[in-house]
Amino acid sequence: METVTGYVEHIIFQNKENGYTVLNLVSEAGEITCVGMCRGIGEGESIEAQGEYGEHPMYGRQFKISACKTVAPRDRLSMERYLGSGAIRGVGQALAARIVACFGDDTLRILEQEPERLVQIKGISARKAREIGEQVEEKRDLRDALIYLQQFGISNALAIRIYNTYGTGLYGVLKENPYRLAEDVSGIGFRTADEIAARLGIHADSDYRIRSGTLYVLSQASGEGHCYLPAELLLERAGELLQVDPEDIRPQLANLTMDRKLVIKGDCVYSWHFYYAELECARRLMELNLSMREDPGQVREALDRILAQSHLQPDELQLRAVMGAICSGLFLLSGGPGTGKTTTINTMIRYFEGQGLDILLAAPTGRAAKRMTEATGFEARTIHRMLELNGDLSDEDRKSVRFERNQDNPLEADVIIIDEMSMVDLPLFQALLRAVVPGTRLILVGDVNQLPSVGPGQVLRDLIRSGAFPMVILQNIFRQARESDIVVNAHRVNRGERIELGTRSRDFFFLSRDYAEVIYKHMVLLIRDKLPSYVKADPLEIQVLTPMRKGSLGVETLNGVLQEHLNPPSPEKKEHISGSVTYREGDKVMQIRNNYQLEWEILSSYGIPVDKGMGIFNGDMGRILEIREALSEMVVVFDEGRRVTYPFSLLEELELSYAVTIHKSQGSEYPAVILPLLGGPRLLLTRNLLYTGITRARKSVVILGSRDTVWSMIDNESENKRYTSLAVRIRELQGISEAQGEGSEN
Repeated sequence: METVTGYVEHIIFQNKENGYTVLNLVSEAGEITCVGMCRGIGEGESIEAQGEYGEHPMYGRQFKISACKTVAPRDRLSMERYLGSGAIRGVGQALAARIVACFGDDTLRILEQEPERLVQIKGISARKAREIGEQVEEKRDLRDALIYLQQFGISNALAIRIYNTYGTGLYGVLKENPYRLAEDVSGIGFRTADEIAARLGIHADSDYRIRSGTLYVLSQASGEGHCYLPAELLLERAGELLQVDPEDIRPQLANLTMDRKLVIKGDCVYSWHFYYAELECARRLMELNLSMREDPGQVREALDRILAQSHLQPDELQLRAVMGAICSGLFLLSGGPGTGKTTTINTMIRYFEGQGLDILLAAPTGRAAKRMTEATGFEARTIHRMLELNGDLSDEDRKSVRFERNQDNPLEADVIIIDEMSMVDLPLFQALLRAVVPGTRLILVGDVNQLPSVGPGQVLRDLIRSGAFPMVILQNIFRQARESDIVVNAHRVNRGERIELGTRSRDFFFLSRDYAEVIYKHMVLLIRDKLPSYVKADPLEIQVLTPMRKGSLGVETLNGVLQEHLNPPSPEKKEHISGSVTYREGDKVMQIRNNYQLEWEILSSYGIPVDKGMGIFNGDMGRILEIREALSEMVVVFDEGRRVTYPFSLLEELELSYAVTIHKSQGSEYPAVILPLLGGPRLLLTRNLLYTGITRARKSVVILGSRDTVWSMIDNESENKRYTSLAVRIRELQGISEAQGEGSEN
């Protein structure tokens, strides 16, 4: 590790969001090109940087900064350059030269301690002297804060967030309760706050530490899909994290409840937010659950006319579903593949259209919305776009999401149909319900046997489990669908029945392979040579789905193997290495977390923007269009032609997606799916995981691997239990409503 000191002569590039900077540094050794995270550094400032020299293939010798801090100018020349750089508003090069000429080596002290003496300089009034002094003091406070926080291993980017949150009050916060950082400052979690607290000498059994650790455990549980944890499980997990006796944690639950951080209902411990999210959803659902004043006879006559004029041929159960949706404010429609959900939705749409009603269609992801559009002929959008996501959030507000459509500005529609409801998590559902007014028909469609949402909750399952709302679950597989072994086998798997494994089917194939290396070989052969012509699709449209992330058949290994064969290195393709991943122009990639700040635009064939918006979400898939090394950024094109420019610092939000987990494939449909199944943890090899993987294919499924693994997945009906209680909250409100109704009748 080397150290260089000098002044910043010129900033070539700086990413305002993350602080990645390319700058020219003038030091005693000469001019040096430096690259690295230097947020808050400006031209003319003196810095001390640690790092190592490296050779860039295009830009030559560079100093790669690993740590950086500002230092006070050490001589008259540095002070003159600093003042004349524009760092202090109202001071140009000529005035800077006069100030330094007057005060010499004492300039910095005068600026910090006696700025009123600047009136001695021609052109500086008493007011201007005060303004210059205030700016110098503000910059000194920030510089001191950065230097102070660096001793705790905090990067400049996080240090500036801490300073912007607390100002000079940060010292008191760190001394009294450093765990406040985890609650107040975006980007700082419990573990970072805990490290700082340990360095400050905070005891392991501190009340502050126990409270923060308990909230952290609940936060981590929400990442597993839970909305609460049983008290004993919470205490056990928090005890393991904090290395304290779980019984020492129990008293803090009551304190956190009084502070409105937790809600305890019986044995269930909720974070305050999730308890009231479930309660609000339950209340709004009950308000939407109205009986519409429709004449059943007239409705049936209108439906008969529609069916006579169209190719739609719903059966009685589907017609019952259509009638239910017409006559109800809230209606649930579920069913597996081939059971006619699309026909049912189309019949509903034709009826509502004939009545002159305004209809909105939406789905959780871009791919699901595209499928819905193709199936209905009506434009469908993502739920986020329908709710008009506002991505203009400040740093302090990044933990929340704002939608322009809400209770104060509801959606203007008579009918709203949401597809792929199994993917919708509790926070998104809460936002949707806020934007729907009673009297609007809300129709929720999905396959309850699919995997639950990636985010917290299992909304569709809880709604059906509550039994509180009109619903129809389609079960009849139609003749045309019965001709597809994909559909037939999916239903057999769902029922726990063995399926025929072989190669005689037209769309469902099993190839017995016992070694991962052999599976790699046949996987590449299928994607590159066999399946594209068979399903009439581009090789990159064929998707490998796997139950796991790790191991020889996990996504991390498979993506490396498939990239090497499907998008090999080429002089025509630029590359960028980030961590252990090499990104290459033409690669398939997936966004792996919601980012509400990313801007996208859609360009016309002439390169003119025709649409733009905010937000790229967990599971969105695209391809790398361009890598711009000089600008430290990468352009990715997602579904619907949405172009996004990623700074290299955000590449941790992307991963290669030649292979993805079955969970991440929810809501998507591919021309062909390849499932490599050759053993693994029983927890991951479950029936509904296999069911979900099979139902992602439109024309062909190929299983590569072991019969025994397929049989064991079909037999393994266990699911990872999710602790949710939306159904309980609904039944509670339903009971209150029924009791009130009984009272009013007496």
